[in-house]
Amino acid sequence: MGFNVSLSGINAANADLNVTANNIANVNTTGFKESRAEFVDLFNSTSYGLSRNAIGSGVRLSGVAQQFSQGNIDQTGRSLDMAIEGEGFFTLSMNGTRVYSRAGNFQTDKSGYVVNPQGARLQVYAPSADGTRFDGTLTDLQVLATDSAPKQTGLVNLAFTLPANASEPTIATFDPSNSNSYNQSTGGVTVYDSLGVSHTQTSYFVKGANANEWQVYNYVDGQSVGAPTTLEFSNSGALLNPANGQITLDPFTPATGAGVLNLTLDVSGSTQYGEKFALRDTRQDGYASGKLTEISIDTTGVVYARYSNGADTALGQVALTNFNNPQGLQSMGNNVWTETNASGIARTGAPDTSDLGQIQSGSLEASTVDLTEQLVNMIVAQRNFQANAQMVSTQDQITQTVINIR
Repeated sequence: MGFNVSLSGINAANADLNVTANNIANVNTTGFKESRAEFVDLFNSTSYGLSRNAIGSGVRLSGVAQQFSQGNIDQTGRSLDMAIEGEGFFTLSMNGTRVYSRAGNFQTDKSGYVVNPQGARLQVYAPSADGTRFDGTLTDLQVLATDSAPKQTGLVNLAFTLPANASEPTIATFDPSNSNSYNQSTGGVTVYDSLGVSHTQTSYFVKGANANEWQVYNYVDGQSVGAPTTLEFSNSGALLNPANGQITLDPFTPATGAGVLNLTLDVSGSTQYGEKFALRDTRQDGYASGKLTEISIDTTGVVYARYSNGADTALGQVALTNFNNPQGLQSMGNNVWTETNASGIARTGAPDTSDLGQIQSGSLEASTVDLTEQLVNMIVAQRNFQANAQMVSTQDQITQTVINIR
């Protein structure tokens, strides 16, 4: 029986060495979780249970437990590299089968789908039609290098300060081509039609005969878009008229074949102060078509396509999954796990909600293997192996002695 006990110890030490060897081999594997060999002792028993003087029958490997601790997060600077800071797993589709991973070294395949090195597609919550939220439908994340559609300008924000001591122009009849017929102009603000073609909207300011009053003439591409509008200021320089600060221009039909351009000027932040003209704000809400420049991901997992025109389009929100017992997951190799009865039912949600962690873009989670600790474990397992082997040798000597008795 002593041989069997020692043999079980040798097998256990060998299993411990194998687990340690696997950990050491994966010290640089992205998202790898180290494992620990766990053992239980053995006793021979009868239907009446163990006797008081029963001697153990050795040891056996009860399981190899994965340790799902947080690994270090290393910066890579690559936009599709992602790390989970906290609990949860990336949700992947491998040929229709749901698998899970902590390794976020993703890339795009020939069709633009975001995949791991083995081709499993990253799952995201699809954006709603208006792009303002995400519904509960999981879909494959796809990045296509298409142009961003243009947006027609609807609102132009102008904030300016008109000189309080200005005099009426020397030429009474306004003419945009004659600078003596107006006091100041915005110089031209670029606006866009529905095809993304740029146009120039210009406002000209003419000091009126009445104190604190100005006339503003508005043009698009040199064409008048409405009658002049009166701007009235208080004796403290605040804008009184128009009361809401907005000027609606007449429709402008571009020659490009685009739709009618309906512009509204918001001049609510304008004032009449001092002796000099100042143009403080010239914003508008349209843009031309744009080329894809980068992919960015925020901490909540929202994936944005950013374009050269400044537009951001949400492509989806990364879906994370957690389990009541992650140690019950079945490792499939290639840094992925699958759900089992022991792991519990998968709970999928958005990052930074419930018990799910945040997404760190441009980063990867390092292996949790501590090389120093594993080398110590190796020495201990080696000593255990040697000690059990020595027990076999000792048992052999004792047996030989018994055989040699005459």
